[in-house]
Amino acid sequence: MKRDKSLTSELFRNIGNGHFGNMLGLMPDPDRIMQRFGNASDVLRKLKDDPHVWSCIQSRKSGSLSLEHIILPESASDFVTDEIRRILNNIDLRRLESDVLDAPLFGRQFLEIIWRNGSKNKPMLVPDQIVAKPQEWFAFDQSGKLKYKRSGMNEARDIPPMKLISVLYEPTYHNPYGSSLLSKCFWPVRFKNGGIRFWVNFTEKYGMPILLGQYSRGASNEESAKLAEELANMSEDAVIVAPSDIKIEMREAVRSTSVEMYHELITYCNAEISKALLSQTLTTEIGTGSYAASQTHYKIRHEVIAADARLIESAINELIRHIVDLNFGKGKYPKFKLIINEADNADRAERDVKIAQSGCVKFTKDYWMRTYGFREGDLAE
Repeated sequence: MKRDKSLTSELFRNIGNGHFGNMLGLMPDPDRIMQRFGNASDVLRKLKDDPHVWSCIQSRKSGSLSLEHIILPESASDFVTDEIRRILNNIDLRRLESDVLDAPLFGRQFLEIIWRNGSKNKPMLVPDQIVAKPQEWFAFDQSGKLKYKRSGMNEARDIPPMKLISVLYEPTYHNPYGSSLLSKCFWPVRFKNGGIRFWVNFTEKYGMPILLGQYSRGASNEESAKLAEELANMSEDAVIVAPSDIKIEMREAVRSTSVEMYHELITYCNAEISKALLSQTLTTEIGTGSYAASQTHYKIRHEVIAADARLIESAINELIRHIVDLNFGKGKYPKFKLIINEADNADRAERDVKIAQSGCVKFTKDYWMRTYGFREGDLAE
């Protein structure tokens, strides 16, 4: 059957207008914060200096970084699986996982693999370093291919195969660069910082008693200026020397609802940041709520951890495929898997044993190896 070429080719790709990236044939990032600022990635990085943003990031990452992992043979040989385990044991996996989890923050993360030759006994190419590179160094061209583009370069360059691991968070056709959570925190952080600045000014102005100095109508300008200077110094040293006919009073500032307004603004902004980064607020905000609400929030946290775990698994499994392709030839690959909940595995094992003992269903050896990480030779026929 002759295939119609129109079925196997893309109709049209719009790379946008009025963007410097178009001069290099690159697709612009449609994120509004990225378009608003020239070096937006640096702007987003500075958001991590906000204590609440940093707390939410650490809370989100810690959920996935605390998970144990296993290497499943899948259909790979024992030799290849053992070699992958050995190679991964020599890699700082926790740092690699943490770098991967920057992808949701910026929408993308790019990890360069720097290879090295193995020992003389094992002439292999193995990862020496896996380095997270700045997001702004890379862009997509109009065909959707990732390119390398440093500032000042006349043209975007191709990336060698098996050199870069690209981790994208919720990319779409409209936005292949992924969805940035920090971008969604930009305005709440800016409004919160403005509220804190006004609150500090308000506290400085009205938080201390007002000193009122009174002098006789016949005092000279020099005398009134001297009194004002002495009162200003008194706010720090609490000492003043003045003639006996000068009356000095200390009056408490009249407070209004402004303090509550600043506090509510900052609380609201922090809640918006929590929702953007964690999809819930109870794990970062101390407040009252029903048990059912707390259970719902923790369930959402569990789902966020599971989604981040899939990002980590995808990135490390891509690394495993590169190692296998370079050293053992393309074929069957072991699989890196994070154990999200030990209780879930225990329940599954108990269920599988009961089903197997019933005699109604017979699980294959491949099923036991794939599900629980057994290796060839661990299971009796």
